[in-house]
Amino acid sequence: MRGKAARVVSAETLKPVADGRGHSTWYVAVVAIFVTTLIAANVTAVKLIDVFGLIVPAGTIVFPISYIVGDVLTEVYGYRAARRTIWLAFACNLLFVAAVYGAQVIPPASFWDGQAAYERILGFTGRLLVASFCAYLIGEFANAYVLARLKIVTSGRWLWLRTISSTLVGQGIDSAVFVTIAFIGTIPTTVLIGTAITQWLAKSLYEALATPLTYAVVGSLKRVEKLDVYDRDTSFSPFSVK
Repeated sequence: MRGKAARVVSAETLKPVADGRGHSTWYVAVVAIFVTTLIAANVTAVKLIDVFGLIVPAGTIVFPISYIVGDVLTEVYGYRAARRTIWLAFACNLLFVAAVYGAQVIPPASFWDGQAAYERILGFTGRLLVASFCAYLIGEFANAYVLARLKIVTSGRWLWLRTISSTLVGQGIDSAVFVTIAFIGTIPTTVLIGTAITQWLAKSLYEALATPLTYAVVGSLKRVEKLDVYDRDTSFSPFSVK
């Protein structure tokens, strides 16, 4: 999937594809989509929907897109670029939550009757926030790590294998961490396990069905950016600045 026009480089020799401001327009667009889908998933997750008899949070429709975009970032720009984006999205989400909470605690205008609705839809509980943040960070980093490692092992072949495998690992960890932290001790263990597995399978199936789109986007970006990063000498620590 490298494409004849792609410049194959290691992450250590990678220099940004510049548009005069340090990053390509395409890279900025991909990062923006990643951040937007993450925040949108958190907001829409408050609504439960019925999908062919399966009850899931509405955020399930949007959240898997962040994994698809994360795969694109890692595959084209490398693990280091994905790591920066994961932390950037985390910071943006934290800022969003702080802004929502700040608006919630400020006394409303005397004539405004939407405070209860605001708190019901946009309010967050501490436990759910911790569960969401932990699941996001661990799951996304696992997803990026598996994909980057498999790219080296497969010599850049079988993109479908890398995206699906990384999603199975990342989404599996994400679902297990979130459901465990958010609900352990409040629902029966069998229900907890069943909920985690259901979310994991639903999200993984989502990405598997999106594989043709992932192929198209990755192929197009590699041709446009003339870039194909291999993380042979990259530090895979989530906290590394290299």
